Amino acid sequence: MAAGNPGTALDLGWISKVYVNRAAVERHVERIQEQRTVKSNWRAAWLLKAVTCMDLTTLSGDDTPSNVHRMCYKAKHPIREDLLKAMDMHDKGITVAAVCVYPTRVTDAVNALKAAGCNIPVASVAGGFPSGQMPLQTRVAEIKLAVEYGAREIDIVINRALVLTGQWEELYEEIRQCREACGDAHMKTILSTGELGSLGNVYKASMIAMMAGSDFIKTSTGKEVVNATLPVGVVMMRAIRDFYWKTGNKVGFKPAGGIRTAKDAISWLMLVHEELGVEWLKPELFRLGASSLLEDIEKQIFLHVTGNYAVCHDLPMA
Repeated sequence: MAAGNPGTALDLGWISKVYVNRAAVERHVERIQEQRTVKSNWRAAWLLKAVTCMDLTTLSGDDTPSNVHRMCYKAKHPIREDLLKAMDMHDKGITVAAVCVYPTRVTDAVNALKAAGCNIPVASVAGGFPSGQMPLQTRVAEIKLAVEYGAREIDIVINRALVLTGQWEELYEEIRQCREACGDAHMKTILSTGELGSLGNVYKASMIAMMAGSDFIKTSTGKEVVNATLPVGVVMMRAIRDFYWKTGNKVGFKPAGGIRTAKDAISWLMLVHEELGVEWLKPELFRLGASSLLEDIEKQIFLHVTGNYAVCHDLPMA
């Protein structure tokens, strides 16, 4: 990742008069979707870009060392080698950006990636995932354990009650303590935007998280009823842009939850390109959180290369 965000002192003046026009945001999203389309070779290139920005994730209650090892192999070989050769991309080092697991599976992932001879970082959810309702000292201890186990990126989750009740100072302080617990690991802060009540709260929570030192802000845990949506993405990216203009610090963006198809991935890439520019379209500043997205992307690449739709035995590792 890029150099970490040092954060700033809490300044509630930045967010005290925030108003978000939902109708205007939704119209903006519709315009981008209508006007920004990609076809053929360009579409395949965008899909490979999505792969390199993906946090390949498994966060299931039945995760075991074996399925984590399998996921790590797929992280290093996300697209079948012969398909990459057909596109002259086999020697470009295409891998996912990171793998994401629970703290108890971090060691399994670190060992699997080390055995595979690759330097893909391991990310871990921590800090009371997914509810954020645990005592702060418990969340901080979990973060420290995940780092101790070898996680180089930590995805924390905020206590949504602090946003809904306007306790911005308390939210800032909790995120700052989580940031300190991460040490040298990069921190992504999950806002759980589907539970924040309004787009205005999404903007405020985004700004507080960045002031407190978050290296990335992330839409969702993937466990909420409403996960990543494009209007929410616009609001979070506008906050990122405002923070960069005011401080010079670049903060990354990660949509997660409900991103399952190649079309979804391209929509998010187009939105980032529109709102933040091409310099954000790299894994240091943009991630896609997904568990099933890679399967559909590989199917679309297979169709692009062969002209045929893939069946199960064509992509057994998908």
